[in-house]
Amino acid sequence: MRSDVVKKGVEKAPHRSLFKAAGLTNAELERPLIGIVTSHNEIIPGHVHLDKIVEGVKKGVLLAGGTPLAFPVIGVCDGIAMGHEGMKYSLATRELIADSIECMVKAHGFDGLVLIPNCDKIVPGVMMGALRLNIPAIVVSGGPMLAGKFNGKDVSLSTVFEGVGAYRAGDMTMEELEELEENACPTCGSCSGMFTANSMNCLSEVLGLALPGNGTIPAVYSKRIRLAKEAGMKVMDLVKKDIKPRDIVNKESITNALTVDMALGCSSNSVLHLTAIANEAKIDLNLDMINEISDKTPNLCRLSPAGDHHIEDLYWAGGVQRVMKELTKKDLLNLSCVTVSGKTQGELIESVKETNTEVITPIENPYSTTGGIAILKGNLAIDGAVVKRSAVVEEMMVHEGPARVFDCEEDSIEAILSGNINKGDVVVIRYEGPKGGPGMREMLSPTSALAGMGLDKYVALITDGRFSGATRGAAIGHVSPEAAECGNIALVQEGDLISINIPNGKLELKVSEEELDTRRKAWKAPEPKVKDGYLSRYAKLVSSASSGAIFK
Repeated sequence: MRSDVVKKGVEKAPHRSLFKAAGLTNAELERPLIGIVTSHNEIIPGHVHLDKIVEGVKKGVLLAGGTPLAFPVIGVCDGIAMGHEGMKYSLATRELIADSIECMVKAHGFDGLVLIPNCDKIVPGVMMGALRLNIPAIVVSGGPMLAGKFNGKDVSLSTVFEGVGAYRAGDMTMEELEELEENACPTCGSCSGMFTANSMNCLSEVLGLALPGNGTIPAVYSKRIRLAKEAGMKVMDLVKKDIKPRDIVNKESITNALTVDMALGCSSNSVLHLTAIANEAKIDLNLDMINEISDKTPNLCRLSPAGDHHIEDLYWAGGVQRVMKELTKKDLLNLSCVTVSGKTQGELIESVKETNTEVITPIENPYSTTGGIAILKGNLAIDGAVVKRSAVVEEMMVHEGPARVFDCEEDSIEAILSGNINKGDVVVIRYEGPKGGPGMREMLSPTSALAGMGLDKYVALITDGRFSGATRGAAIGHVSPEAAECGNIALVQEGDLISINIPNGKLELKVSEEELDTRRKAWKAPEPKVKDGYLSRYAKLVSSASSGAIFK
């Protein structure tokens, strides 16, 4: 056993003494030591109940003959961090999470891991840590929140953000906004739409690192506790057979994940995280491959924010497995990929029942013949930019308009809420990339304000930062190279024409190369926004968004 390095032999008597000081018996030390990695805290609604998941996992490990030992990782709530300096820290924690798991496992000699995350950066962070360490591991998340109710309709957190814009536009009273605030997030769990957290939890199933149902079983359902127990038992099989994450995650399973991503209409952030996950799995993933998959994969789901359905609806419609089954009708998946269940993806979906539901459309009649995400390139994004195509209204698929330039998110929000953005404008928010932010903030506040004010059909947003999975509209993020590295987004001037063609994958600044060269020579790098602490170190280490914003 890997844990023999901390418990076997006469030389390890001091080590055993310390384990016994923690309350372990000789019988427990003779069994495999299973690290239970939990992001439980009392801040994030997706995490407040993870202690119950931990209990379930521990019981499963004990039932199967292992010794569970829990330790924590941090987690930032993107919703609470949104719209202020706190969002600079969100993506940056992904690397801290992976690093902390590496430190704990290397220091304590665990035989296997059960990873219990929820929410945006924590899910990819734990998967990255598991792949880096490459010891037997399984993911079981806390599950999604149930949708809220307001004026007879299902709502979610994104509805509240849009409510702020509606109130400012005079389309909602303060009393209505307060009622929406009270009812939009009714349970614990990750926010109820196909936002980043639920996107990554769903894709963990497709990657093969989680059991079926991990992405869609609601947080408050007892089935979630049963899934936790099953994960605890299953990790012991993985340890016994020495099946490791990199035995499961390979180019084929990454391709499957991207394919299902397109069908589900996942968050644009999934591109950033799958790229980083592929890096830890020693797999080359480029943005051109993503467009190739998108071009041949139909979009089968329109979940919030792209539509009115929520994750609980996907669960009752058959979940991720049902979507995968539909994709097999056009031979779009590699079904021989192995999973932590011990079965292949083909074996797992073999017994999935066919249902005719509006939540998952038949592949013969999809919402779109192309996938939910598109990569755009052009002189404004030489290395690429990302847009959630499935959440863009038809009127904005092709757009040309004058640039309205802002060097930070706060200035753009002030302009939007003050009524200074006009129909047809292209809002450019720069110096918000991985280095320039630093931390590549999500920008749900400006996009939600535009949607709430009814401008999402007329105004595009472009940034070297990111947009929340809850964003809808022509919101184009991850522009690379970023402004802080003198990417062409740094050279845009007020009033420059910008051309967007999402179907053709184009993002162009209508300025001559000669003029851009002149502007480039005059450009001066701005002073770093953060000069000390973790973010200062992060800015020096982080790579471009086009390579996953990983550490160099």
